[in-house]
Amino acid sequence: MRRLFPDCLTGAETCYRRTYIKEALTQVLTFYAAYPSMCMGFGCNACGVTGCRIIDSPRERLIAILTNAFAPCNGRFPLLIFLCAVFFTDSAAGGALLLTAVIAGSVVLTLAASRLLSATVLRGTPSSFTLELPPYRAPQIGQVIVRSVFDRTLFVLGRAAVVAAPAGALIWLLANLDISGISVFSHLTALLDPAGRLFGLDGVILLAFILAFPANELVMPLIVMGYLATGSIADVADLAAFRTLLLANGWTVCTALCTLVFAVAHWPCSTTCLTIWKETRSIKWTLAAVALPTAFGLALCLATHGICTLIGLI
Repeated sequence: MRRLFPDCLTGAETCYRRTYIKEALTQVLTFYAAYPSMCMGFGCNACGVTGCRIIDSPRERLIAILTNAFAPCNGRFPLLIFLCAVFFTDSAAGGALLLTAVIAGSVVLTLAASRLLSATVLRGTPSSFTLELPPYRAPQIGQVIVRSVFDRTLFVLGRAAVVAAPAGALIWLLANLDISGISVFSHLTALLDPAGRLFGLDGVILLAFILAFPANELVMPLIVMGYLATGSIADVADLAAFRTLLLANGWTVCTALCTLVFAVAHWPCSTTCLTIWKETRSIKWTLAAVALPTAFGLALCLATHGICTLIGLI
């Protein structure tokens, strides 16, 4: 459904008008051509990367591809919604406002990264942007459904399946293989804990993000599995109990803030990385798309942790 609705809007010729309205602001930021693909990234970053094909300029297309991961996809929203609505505030209105601020912050990060790239490694003159405004029309439902299902949904799911099966097997092995009576998962969390603490996280959180490379939806269940020391991914049904579990394992406001920041700015999922490689045919730019949001996220986590330390939120 998250792909079908945008396709219906596109079929009604509304996408072009939304782009035209936003052109005045985004052209100043040398990012106007990437605006539609960024919006697609809020549903799925892999689809957002694929959507960059509409950009004629190779330079601007590459900027859009490299920065698309800053838009939090729907796989990250469960964790973002929990942290905003449950950990920081008990009111729905406060959580909604905080989530809106987080999304706005992700847009600011996208624009900042785009400006950085256009001023450094991808310097060049912004290309002209010719936009045709066709008349409104009723979307052809049958054509939209076929295009949405076969050209987008099955296309992305096929790439996800390439890494989902081996990744699931790896997670099971890490959780169930023991070394000296302690699971490999626990050994890895202990190994990563010093690095995690440096950025305001811990070893369980950091390993959860690493193992959630196939799909960002795995972050919350992996955190629960790590703290409960279970041999399988745990379901997160009771958010209040999840909050109690986090507090019992040393979470503070600083930990939640750093996790929130890192959930917005970290490496793209495996499907997105595979899509980036398919679109660019370059290992270099695929690695750059992984390194760019990760560097931003770690820097912001380090800064957040430092500020929280100074004001006593640790």
